[in-house]
Amino acid sequence: MAPPSAPPPTAPATTAADARSARSGVLAGAGAYVLWGLFPFYFHALLPTGALELLAQRVVWSLALSVLLLTALRRWPAVLRVLRTPAQLRLLAVAAVAIAVNWGVYGLAVTTGHVLEASLGYFVNPLVTVLLGVLVLRERLRRTQWVAVGVGTAAVVVITADLGRLPWMALALAVSFGTYGLLKNRLARSGAGVDPLTGLTVETGVLVLPALAALTWIGTTGRSTFTAGGTDHAVLTVLSGPATLAPLLLFALAAGRVPLTTIGLLQYSTPVLQFLAALVLGETMPASRWAGFALVWTALALLTADAVRAQRRRPVPAARRWGRPRR
Repeated sequence: MAPPSAPPPTAPATTAADARSARSGVLAGAGAYVLWGLFPFYFHALLPTGALELLAQRVVWSLALSVLLLTALRRWPAVLRVLRTPAQLRLLAVAAVAIAVNWGVYGLAVTTGHVLEASLGYFVNPLVTVLLGVLVLRERLRRTQWVAVGVGTAAVVVITADLGRLPWMALALAVSFGTYGLLKNRLARSGAGVDPLTGLTVETGVLVLPALAALTWIGTTGRSTFTAGGTDHAVLTVLSGPATLAPLLLFALAAGRVPLTTIGLLQYSTPVLQFLAALVLGETMPASRWAGFALVWTALALLTADAVRAQRRRPVPAARRWGRPRR
């Protein structure tokens, strides 16, 4: 059957609904990345909590809130399906280790005054994701992508020379989050259909026993800050659960409503805000390090421009092409 020469009567309503959905998706994505970008201020407010205690508390309270939400939404069957599927459970268990490394290193960066290095990690993350696609998924890079990776590598060399050491926190954050994303991508490609709340519940469930063991050890050695810091500190610690879940759920909402290129552009707001937060918190930025960051930003500009060009070259799906008024 030939495509209609004009949109059906319902097309304007559909277009309006799509526009509203896209706007809400962009707002949700922006909200997620802004919240992640403000984490340095939140974790800084939790001082003198150390990185290990922060990680353990975050796991425990995230799981507690997830359990409450699953119960309220009657979503436990989804969790049980994952637990009965060994392949999905294995992927989520490995993802749990990756995100635990990410959370732990990020907490260490904030509590030791290395937020600039943490922001570098999330600036470098898109480049690491591209490399993981080559090394693990056997994807082929376009010329501009290779140039971006080369510039990013040069940036790491410049920053290493400036610091006098390898920026291991930044690289650990980039690799751990890139690995986490890769594992989630493989889970999605398997057709598993594991929603973010179910996935996070299983992941924190995998981590909860080590987290409780760590909190017990910290408490017995007299280094726990949960009760010693007073009521305000305890409340802030408990709020690490909502602080973890809220941006994740906002991101999931955005991912289903806006193109990946839009998500790719929005993601840079997180390291930009972290970078600004580091300066507000009093970290110094020598001229030599500005050079390294400038190289990273150049690499990201190349990567983004390439992604936008690739998106524009893709054919528009027939349903979208025919279901909207022609201009």
